[in-house]
Amino acid sequence: MEAIYIHKEKDLRIDSVEIPSINPDDIKVKIERGGICGSDLHYYNHGGFGTNRLKEPMILGHEVSGTVTKIGSNVSGFKVGDLVAVSPSRPCQRCEFCLSGLAMQCLDMKFYGSAMPFPHIQGAFREVLVARSSQCVVANGLSASQAAMVEPLAVVLHALKQAGSVYGKNVLVTGAGPIGLLTILAVKSAGASNIVVTDLSDKALEVARDLGASETINVSKDELVLRKFESGKGLFEFMFECSGSEEPLLGAIGAIKPRGTVVQLGMSGDMTVPMQFITTKEITLKGSFRFHEEFSLGVSCLLDGSIDVLPLLSHSIPFKNAIEAFDLANDRTKALKVQLVF
Repeated sequence: MEAIYIHKEKDLRIDSVEIPSINPDDIKVKIERGGICGSDLHYYNHGGFGTNRLKEPMILGHEVSGTVTKIGSNVSGFKVGDLVAVSPSRPCQRCEFCLSGLAMQCLDMKFYGSAMPFPHIQGAFREVLVARSSQCVVANGLSASQAAMVEPLAVVLHALKQAGSVYGKNVLVTGAGPIGLLTILAVKSAGASNIVVTDLSDKALEVARDLGASETINVSKDELVLRKFESGKGLFEFMFECSGSEEPLLGAIGAIKPRGTVVQLGMSGDMTVPMQFITTKEITLKGSFRFHEEFSLGVSCLLDGSIDVLPLLSHSIPFKNAIEAFDLANDRTKALKVQLVF
């Protein structure tokens, strides 16, 4: 089969690789769709991010869906022809964190397309994927493009769980990339009464308005515009920081109410934390990393129609045109979520 490998920054290649054998607890999946994520772009643009650097060629990709073509002898609940959303997380299920319900903190996590360990964990941008049955959720009734969006949706659903109830609250979302836009959908579905969104891109903010943002602000045009929310010690009970940049956090902290909650989803590198504001206003700062049980919840949210992810899908491109697809995904003036078609 063919797969999409990153060798070093700006060196993306389609190479052949053997199809793995299937074990009794596995499912063989013909991949249909794969979404390009921000972490995929970090590997493409920079050869990694933070301390995660490429040390060998690695198959990219972790937002995928496909059709079941073979089932292991121990597997039940699936049949050939099922559409499945595939979780990229393969926790060991043995370490102290897995056994205490914190699988996303697994000491031996195998997460598709990750250069964190060495040898690297090969990703899912390939024509055929052999996955554990525990990673797969039947998504019959969805399109393959919807099912491939379950992974980023699960990231956001985990962040919402970290935050707590947003019903009737004022929410600030910083960063209107795919994760920020999915956050709008999630908090709106959870009953947030007022959702303000900031970004640097007018195109992204236009989509944010279409998805239900009460107000959108292009902070590149007026970096002090959030000051209007600071009166009375702040308006927002919740802030979801989705950009991974310190500027939005530093610029918005004055608009957070005392004892408000800031949830950090965005990841790019180290950020300066405004500790004195956090201390004096008794703000709760929570990290939100990946997901676990929220993956199957994401499928349910799409199947019952409570969240519609399709407005985020801007482009579908054949996987053999991977370089074109990655370059397009890099351009936020043209693209939101770019999916590869296998």
